[in-house]
Amino acid sequence: MNDMTGRVCVVTGANTGIGKATALGLARMGATVVMICRNRARGEAAQAEVQRVASAPVDLFRADLSSQAEVRQVADDIRARYAHIHVLIHNAGLQLPQRTLSVDGIEMTLAVNHGAPFLLTHCLLDALKAGAPSRIVVVSSLVHRWGSIDFDDLQLERGYTMDRAYFRSKLCNVLFTRELARRLSGSGVTANSLEPGLVKTDFARVYTGVQGWFVHNVWMRLFAQTPEQGAQTSVYLATSPEVAGVTGAHFAKCRPIEPSALARDDALAQRLWNVSVHLCNYSSSQIR
Repeated sequence: MNDMTGRVCVVTGANTGIGKATALGLARMGATVVMICRNRARGEAAQAEVQRVASAPVDLFRADLSSQAEVRQVADDIRARYAHIHVLIHNAGLQLPQRTLSVDGIEMTLAVNHGAPFLLTHCLLDALKAGAPSRIVVVSSLVHRWGSIDFDDLQLERGYTMDRAYFRSKLCNVLFTRELARRLSGSGVTANSLEPGLVKTDFARVYTGVQGWFVHNVWMRLFAQTPEQGAQTSVYLATSPEVAGVTGAHFAKCRPIEPSALARDDALAQRLWNVSVHLCNYSSSQIR
């Protein structure tokens, strides 16, 4: 087990599933765990659970990551308490059966799964650089391989489906990480993405009807991993000496793998970055 004593690790979506398992894994290694959760009551319950295995403080910040104002505010609050951050794990995510807009007028899946990691990374970058060598870990999914990006309809105003929105957002995760790693080269901050695999969490509750029966009674029952198993690659990328200095890579089962052809398209990654700057109303000068 790697010793993370004195290392500050920020985990989004840390109150349940893979996020809570990741926080628990880091806490057991001695890290100071900073949990970002949307629901305060559930966050406090998870915080208490993580604190029971921790030898260092476990901190909780509440934020709705679909709101850019709340992303900025939680980043300010974290920076006010922690001048140095050593690990930032973007784990929070969602799927929605119906197309919904965030408070900022952005399709909700894109806002939470891609926009929030993009903006939060920018807002915490000074603390990450101050903590260098530091690491950014982005939880994507196998389904990024089925995603595509149409910049003329990035927010799926035409032909929205839950799967199209989710697959696209997970492709955005890999492209964002790739471009982020390129821009942070030489800074002491690494960035890598990962696929946790099929994990038995409440994330699958959005599936209903015949599809829901199949997901819950076949896929989840026969093939799904536990949250602890699903968190292994996140914890590995956050802590392992084996990947110190590795950046811009994609992992599954704690091993580097090749993502989809679209996810390796550098021109697409750069275009998504430029679009995201406008989407999040944030200056690209922060990360050149």
